[in-house]
Amino acid sequence: MLTTLRPALLQVAPARDTISIAADVASIVIAVAVLVVVALTGALFVRINRILGEMRLGVRQNLGPVSDRARSISDNVEFITRIVRSDVESLDASVRALGARLTLASDRMEERIEEFNALVEVVQGEAEDIFLDTASTVRGVREGARSITSGRRRRDAGSGPRRSAVRPDDREPSGDGADSEATLATTDEGDGHQNGDR
Repeated sequence: MLTTLRPALLQVAPARDTISIAADVASIVIAVAVLVVVALTGALFVRINRILGEMRLGVRQNLGPVSDRARSISDNVEFITRIVRSDVESLDASVRALGARLTLASDRMEERIEEFNALVEVVQGEAEDIFLDTASTVRGVREGARSITSGRRRRDAGSGPRRSAVRPDDREPSGDGADSEATLATTDEGDGHQNGDR
């Protein structure tokens, strides 16, 4: 039975031509080439990974002190920043307190200046009153002294060689005070001339 099947199988399988054989050989060559490229790529990746590991280790060894210094520098900068911030906050509080004190002092100074101005006004008013009182007193004393000296002069003038042009007894009574003051002034002038002559 096997013998009968062999010729049938041989007859069923078609004969292959050279193009299909060449295509199969090319496929095998391409597959082998891809496998070689994959193997080479894997070996290359392993070598690159090893180089990167060595570089990482070298960088870690070389940059370890640098990173430690950078960390200490950042810690110092943070500490200095905290100190400066606290100093700035205390300075700000001091400036605000000083501003409040200056405002309070300015208000008190304004109040004292107003009180001093009021005191100066009162003193000035009192001084003016005293000055006016003194001036009127001095004027009254002068007028009294004039009237006393003019009375003596009149008495002396009555006995002396010269007499005043107008005597107080010769004045006409008049209701106008200005005429009487003018007459008194001429009398005083006459007496003054008499005193000057003496």
